[in-house]
Amino acid sequence: PEQFERVCQANPEAVLELAADGHLIIMTPTGGETGARSLRLGQRLLLWADGSGAGAWIVFDSSTGIRLADGSVLSPDAALLLEERWQALTPEQRRGFPPLCPDLVLEQASPSDEGLRGVSALRRKMDQYQANGALLGWLLLP
Repeated sequence: PEQFERVCQANPEAVLELAADGHLIIMTPTGGETGARSLRLGQRLLLWADGSGAGAWIVFDSSTGIRLADGSVLSPDAALLLEERWQALTPEQRRGFPPLCPDLVLEQASPSDEGLRGVSALRRKMDQYQANGALLGWLLLP
């Protein structure tokens, strides 16, 4: 994961994730419809988190790399984390890829994810979040 972070810093134009086995996962940019849906989803999640009254929450967008316990670094389309877990991290950990699994992860299928292989990969990714401690995951198939 430390080497992956250096690769990302040296290649800020690349959209990458790191598999638990150390392989790079090259992500493609989303199309317009998917990008608009993602922003609306993030906005609604943030509005809920700010007004929920259920405790303080941190909301992450799709450009946030999350370092999971299995060594992977993934970027969910949106994620929610209890603020007390965020505050338990050091400032250095918060600046880099936070070493924790969000409480809620959201993944949204896009046209590039169509077909059994694409959706199957997203389902495996959701299983990976759960195996690393996510309490809830939403896989959205628009």
